[in-house]
Amino acid sequence: MGLPTIEQYVLPGADELPTARANWTPDTARIALLVHDMQRYFLRPFAPDAAPLEPAVANLARLIAHCRARDIPVFYTAQKGNQLRADRGLQADLWGPGMHAIPEHETIIDELAPVADDQVLVKHRYSAFQRSNLETLMRARGRDQLLVTGVYTHIGCTATVAEAFQLDIEPFIAADASADFTRDDHLGALHWIARTCGVPMTTEQLLKALI
Repeated sequence: MGLPTIEQYVLPGADELPTARANWTPDTARIALLVHDMQRYFLRPFAPDAAPLEPAVANLARLIAHCRARDIPVFYTAQKGNQLRADRGLQADLWGPGMHAIPEHETIIDELAPVADDQVLVKHRYSAFQRSNLETLMRARGRDQLLVTGVYTHIGCTATVAEAFQLDIEPFIAADASADFTRDDHLGALHWIARTCGVPMTTEQLLKALI
């Protein structure tokens, strides 16, 4: 129970991205960025100075800076430590008690730290929309597209993409600004998203689109 040790793997490149069923294009005036669960607790299983985490963090930092410079809203999810069993729900059956209420677990890593204009949402379930006001905050800002980044690609990132789609919010996932348990998990998530509910793109593709 709990998080596995994650072996190094190479992040997916543009030539490996599956073709999306949707033909949506990221729009600077419509999109919001979600930095999903980039807390120290969730990143401990990775080797810090190697792929996939090191390049994913570098790419994500570029996306954050790009979005802030263009007044694209930046949202973060962050779980709280010492969750009560009633609050943690069925996640406790699969992953154990989760993180402790200490900076070594709860803190978002320094390279991606939120600033005053960003919104940090308390994370309760796999999807960032569950028991949060993410949808309301997006609608209030006139945003109907969501770019998902972070960890883990096949769990919370995919769940968030799927729920965004069901809320009629066009979802995108940054294939090389997210990371997962294994390369197979990562690629499998991108293929499922492309077939059913979203558009995988690389950081370079996203930076060129969001002008």
